Amino acid sequence: MPTPGSVPALDRSRLSGLPLLGASAPQDPARAGIIHLGLGAFHRAHAAVHTARALAAEEGDWGIIGFANRSRSVVDAMSRQEGLYSVLELADTGTRADVVDVHRGFGVMAEDPSAVVREIATSARRLLTLTVSEGGYSVSPRTGHLDVDSPAIRADLESPASPRSVIGLLAGGLAARAAAGGEPFTVLPCDNVVSAGQTARRMVTEFLEASGAEDDVLAYVRGSVSFPNAMVDRIVPATTPGTSDHVAELLGVRDGAPVRAEKFSMWVIEDDFPAGRPAWERGGAIMSTADGDVEKYEQVKLRILNGPHSLIAYLGALDGRVTIPEAFDQDWIAEAVLTLIHDENLPTIDLPAGFDTAGYIEDLTHRWHNHDLGHRTRQVGSDGSMRLPQRIPVPARFHLDAGRTPALLALTVAAWFACVVPPRGFEPGEQARAMTDPAQAQLQEIASAATSPAEHARLLMESGCLSEELADRPEFVDLVGELLTTILTSGPRAATAEALTASFKENR
Repeated sequence: MPTPGSVPALDRSRLSGLPLLGASAPQDPARAGIIHLGLGAFHRAHAAVHTARALAAEEGDWGIIGFANRSRSVVDAMSRQEGLYSVLELADTGTRADVVDVHRGFGVMAEDPSAVVREIATSARRLLTLTVSEGGYSVSPRTGHLDVDSPAIRADLESPASPRSVIGLLAGGLAARAAAGGEPFTVLPCDNVVSAGQTARRMVTEFLEASGAEDDVLAYVRGSVSFPNAMVDRIVPATTPGTSDHVAELLGVRDGAPVRAEKFSMWVIEDDFPAGRPAWERGGAIMSTADGDVEKYEQVKLRILNGPHSLIAYLGALDGRVTIPEAFDQDWIAEAVLTLIHDENLPTIDLPAGFDTAGYIEDLTHRWHNHDLGHRTRQVGSDGSMRLPQRIPVPARFHLDAGRTPALLALTVAAWFACVVPPRGFEPGEQARAMTDPAQAQLQEIASAATSPAEHARLLMESGCLSEELADRPEFVDLVGELLTTILTSGPRAATAEALTASFKENR
């Protein structure tokens, strides 16, 4: 293992001797056509990679001006490296590292939000991509509209000229772009949000209306700004202290901002870009012109991958498993996850034409068994209050309306409660305790008066933390309470057996 001092730092002077993933973007930041909000590992291992590959197939002014949410660490590291970083790809066929060179400017949204507004107003910028997690869209889980009760949105509505939330920044930037000449523009979300493009359009429009925006601004957003939907899929585990060492072994340089990723990568994009775009279809993406096709791929992702991924994380954490592969290697967890997929989620999906369901699920099992990725249960299980409302209510209501009780979906909710909002006196274990959630304190307060696990679950469910519709289904609420009680009294394995028995009885 090389020592840090013995390996030179990654910089542009060494680029010619390193494996370049795709092609470099034009060096001039003024020519960068893309803005990105959320400069985290997923963006750098996914959209940026597809963009680099697209540039190798077709040149264009598609450099990226990237803004981190709050942290300066990745911005400082990439600035020192002149925008360069490496992707460490971990596959069963071997591990490789390649350098990506498409970023041409950096900022931190929380430190200088006005810079985001200025960039959106700049005519050379033609599209903006987003990886800001589900919470960045400021959708109220209770109403489905703009979350005007959110402190961040409330503050931005009071001072729309000085926004700080993602939706406020988008609205302010588009208003400034309209005032600067109204060049066409695209906002392309790359998050696990249902119909993310439509959702972003609704939230931005509702914000502009609530803030008293001029009619010409609203007309510009409605007529000249597109919000295409997209489905993204690549497992990108958190970078570890050893990642830079691994890259140093493979490339002979020390990278201060590496990312790790699996080999698999999918990006399905609604092809609606009034100001142009990179040749992403030549960089591995699927450009869709069929009406509703992206939404079908989203259903596949949310219900075959994301929802079951959450179940692996919560059961695994409760069982003391550090990583997703360690959890999925447990036969009882794998059985629960595959039953959830086949019996409870697949029947609710309108599949894309020609989609190879069996092949996709087979690929998933290999991805979840990939120990080289080391994807942590605590990482996958975090932010459940933002993720589960998109993964649980629709398929749950589908079965409830048909007179069936979706027991594995109920188990997912019960296991989430046990990990993140555990009843008083229950110790969920180190991995569960390490999970974070923006609504954790609020949910703990809601359940604080509970005197039993069943009441704990009922209070949380009736708060509408998943959806108001599901809160009004006592058969589901009661089952979540029963399974939570079993987790606390007999453990996650016993609760899983109970849910599997109910699922077999109801759904087969």
